[in-house]
Amino acid sequence: VWQGSSLVQLLTSSDMLLPQMSWRPTYRSSKFRNVYGKVANREHCFDGIPITKNVHDNHFCAVNSKFLAIVTESSGGGSFIVVPVSQYGRIDPRHPKVCGHQGNVLDIKWNPFFENIIASCSEDTSVRIWEIPQEGLRRNMTEAVLELYGHSRRVGLVEWHPTSSGILFSAGYDYKVLIWNLEVGEAVKMIDCHTDVILSMSFNTDGSLMATSCKDKILRLMEPRSGRVLQQANCKNHRVNRVVFLGNMKRLVTTGVSRWNTRQIALWDQEDLSMPMVEEEIDGLSGLLFPFYDADTHMLYLAGKGDGNIRYFEITTEKPYLQYLMEYRSPAPQKGLGVMPKHGLDVAACEVFRFYKLVTLKGLIEPISMIVPRRSDTYQEDIYPMTPGIQPALTASEWISGINRDPVLMSLKEGYQRSDQLVFIAPAKEKKSVVVNGIDLLENVPPRTENEVCVSVYICVTNGLLPCSLQLLRMFFRQQEELRRLKEELATKDVRIRQLELELNNLKNVSPNNV
Repeated sequence: VWQGSSLVQLLTSSDMLLPQMSWRPTYRSSKFRNVYGKVANREHCFDGIPITKNVHDNHFCAVNSKFLAIVTESSGGGSFIVVPVSQYGRIDPRHPKVCGHQGNVLDIKWNPFFENIIASCSEDTSVRIWEIPQEGLRRNMTEAVLELYGHSRRVGLVEWHPTSSGILFSAGYDYKVLIWNLEVGEAVKMIDCHTDVILSMSFNTDGSLMATSCKDKILRLMEPRSGRVLQQANCKNHRVNRVVFLGNMKRLVTTGVSRWNTRQIALWDQEDLSMPMVEEEIDGLSGLLFPFYDADTHMLYLAGKGDGNIRYFEITTEKPYLQYLMEYRSPAPQKGLGVMPKHGLDVAACEVFRFYKLVTLKGLIEPISMIVPRRSDTYQEDIYPMTPGIQPALTASEWISGINRDPVLMSLKEGYQRSDQLVFIAPAKEKKSVVVNGIDLLENVPPRTENEVCVSVYICVTNGLLPCSLQLLRMFFRQQEELRRLKEELATKDVRIRQLELELNNLKNVSPNNV
């Protein structure tokens, strides 16, 4: 009897402990748990585009609600193609291109407030601003609205300010970040705290803070106007490749590689970068992980370069902070991905995100829609909150003076409608001329090849302007070579002068009393 009563007491006490010792995983309810990816039909894809084969770690793609821009394979310089997003199907091989760069195009970004303004950077050390006609390109475009020179080596990244329409950031292989004021067409600040190539740049909601990842394995958080580094993390165990601000959550997400060469994702507190809040290994593949964050749904998408899948997570303010949702899978590897802005999504289909996937082997661009399954056809306010719109919050001069403003929000319920048509006005730049022995070096560009020289000499001979003499032909070649050398030396010194002026301005801003 005693043993039986003891057994009953033991079973009773163990039953009381069962709820606390459950081995079942805890599931958190989420409205985005069943989000799925839907690829467009073949007739709604963009086919026949010669996508660039450049190995630079960028997307080579930019998209907005009107145009799709793709960097293309070309010879004799860099080019990219611009097509309307509604003009899907097979693209004509003779479709006009934007082909003004003298080197390969490494990055392109649409202005978030002017839908026909796009910035590009290239190996020719320049950043250029292009204005695409409202009806699209009818012929090749070679003249940019603005040509910005300030980097001494090739430029790998360009980023627009999130709230000001006239501020552009560029990062070059000279380890410098230049801030351009497009209202005057000049660089107003140079950030030179990096010791190696800058891999990515990201901004918080109002653009008052900037985070950068660098090849020197240091994650930096800084004030872009002053260039002052607020915090930095030495990521030796987690080698950071890409960094993204998580909206107004005061947190950062980075993707990188662990010490065992496995791909990782890390979550950081903006106020303390001493160590990450969460580190999670993804897989053992070698392709770069591109992070995309949707501040409206708090969803984070991870797409690997060379992969066919896209993983997506939900970010929360409580542990475990990072909740895995699902994965979109495809056999076709992706070279890069463009992201459609919120006002270009199909609200009626409950579309919360849209990628444009570059499939290089097929010359194909595939739209991939991330959809929340809902039965109702009415507007879903819980998945479409007020979102940053297409009206700039401040001008370039206001931001430079120290003003910060949150983005102007818009509702997607009534569809995308611009209240007033903004017009981008490029500053008038005086044409510089350098005259040597009565010849303007910037106006009279020497021929690049001997064939062009022979053609020009032949024209002069046939017009009676030059005697056909071998000695004069040799003199002509020497003069052309001298003109080419002088022009290159002039361009190099001009870039150096601009960099010294920016460094002098930085010193004046830091210590105006000591200068």
